[in-house]
Amino acid sequence: MIRRIIHIDEEKCNGCGACADACHESAIGMVDGKAKLLRDDYCDGLGDCLPTCPTGAITFVEREAAAYDEAAVLANQKAKQEKATVQTNTQSAPATKPVFSGCPGSRMRTLHTEVSASETSTETDNGTSTPAAPLTSQLGQWPCQIKLVPTHAPYFDGAKLLIAADCTAYAYANVHQEFMKGKITIIGCPKLDAVDYSEKLTEIIAGNDIKSVTVLRMEVPCCGGLEQAAITALKNSGKFIPWQVVTFSIDGKILE
Repeated sequence: MIRRIIHIDEEKCNGCGACADACHESAIGMVDGKAKLLRDDYCDGLGDCLPTCPTGAITFVEREAAAYDEAAVLANQKAKQEKATVQTNTQSAPATKPVFSGCPGSRMRTLHTEVSASETSTETDNGTSTPAAPLTSQLGQWPCQIKLVPTHAPYFDGAKLLIAADCTAYAYANVHQEFMKGKITIIGCPKLDAVDYSEKLTEIIAGNDIKSVTVLRMEVPCCGGLEQAAITALKNSGKFIPWQVVTFSIDGKILE
């Protein structure tokens, strides 16, 4: 049958993998560092992947293609979920290092930070304090953008999750020490990304052992999209997890 379906220009594709993450039907996969349409019958033709592509490599075309098969998509999703559950429960199995292909900037990495004694201010004999040395970043993993972070990663196991609006780290000077320390941080801006994060956040919370969720947002209305996405994800995950929302003013104050 002739129908609308996506087309990926391999020359324009930079291998970032954002489209594969955005494709809820798993029609797109990464092959040799490039995005590929794996199965025509998995593509529903709605184009959720189009706005996520930073290079404009994805377009719609009208061509001969197999009809969208929702049953096949659901069966594939169920199989992937069962496989993930088996991998999670098999604690004694030897760990295998995943093979990465794609944009180096989105390669998953766990970061280890150490706090040295020089990072705290030192009080002198007359009661004054000397300036502290530069602080260590408390970012615990890479990537940190919600659109790029994988939904399943070792660092999510037992993690305290921090979901932060992009601007919060610039508005509030001590975000690293007060909020990021000891947490896994993912960031985003619903206005700039123009996407609903709730589905991906649901996958992260439902599919991993998340211990708590903290949302950092600005007082501006557009940040409400991030807060609502997190709340929706918590509800849809079916889990009862401690959570809180912290709101900052544009002049760097925590609002009650």
